[in-house]
Amino acid sequence: MTIANDLNVSEARMIPTPRLIPFDAPWAWLASGWRDMCHTPALSLGYGAAFALAAAALAASLFARDLQAIFPVLAGGFLIVGPLAAVGLYEASRRLAVGETVRIVDMLSASKGARGQLLYFGAMLLFAYLLWVRIALLLLALFLGATTLPPPAEFMQLLLFTPAGLGLLIVGSIVGGAIAAVIFAVSAVSVPMLLVRRTDVVTAARASIAAIVQNPKPMALWAALVVALMAAGFATLLAGLVVVFPLIGHATWHAYADIYGPLTASTPAPAKSMSTATA
Repeated sequence: MTIANDLNVSEARMIPTPRLIPFDAPWAWLASGWRDMCHTPALSLGYGAAFALAAAALAASLFARDLQAIFPVLAGGFLIVGPLAAVGLYEASRRLAVGETVRIVDMLSASKGARGQLLYFGAMLLFAYLLWVRIALLLLALFLGATTLPPPAEFMQLLLFTPAGLGLLIVGSIVGGAIAAVIFAVSAVSVPMLLVRRTDVVTAARASIAAIVQNPKPMALWAALVVALMAAGFATLLAGLVVVFPLIGHATWHAYADIYGPLTASTPAPAKSMSTATA
């Protein structure tokens, strides 16, 4: 490897300094995300509808097998994989920010320039999701002494009105919250960074953690807003996801741009940025 290549690799792995942002910045991200949705309503809502249909299909498969009791685990899984699923929404917001036209082909091919790194990141998220499912089943066996799920009605009674069930609910919430916190820390702004910077998954994840360390209160608010909005989407029988998911996706791009921007009209497109973009 030449000295020039060594320098390029070194620069690619450098973590940029995250900006300090005000506590109420997440509200501004949501407002910007809403404006992006209003600029591209058909594309954004169509993206959200596809996400909601995927969730509905998985939920239907659970109900068909009488496994409704693990639906909360499914919902948690969507929170885990959501940052990667929103790649097209990040690209739409990037294009709107620089005054470019947003087309469906651009959204669907947004990951072209960083496909390899995004595949690595997706594998990491999938591992985290499978780990969460495995831990949930293990806790079920430990607290309820069951290797299979009881019927939904019986399960809810066990969960809410028995000491073992309450223990499962409390410990499961703590463990699930810890896993979700770790995933949020490494993915808060890492996927948008992978789209526009010549970097790798580890560096992007470290940059995401650095953003949270630099701005713990506003990022905690952002995490709470994401959880609340996704919960509302699931509580409306998944219909709310049609709006909630693209709103969060667009807003996440603005979170990245706010912390690691600014984004200017001279910024190269994602497919080119893997070889030409600089910090």
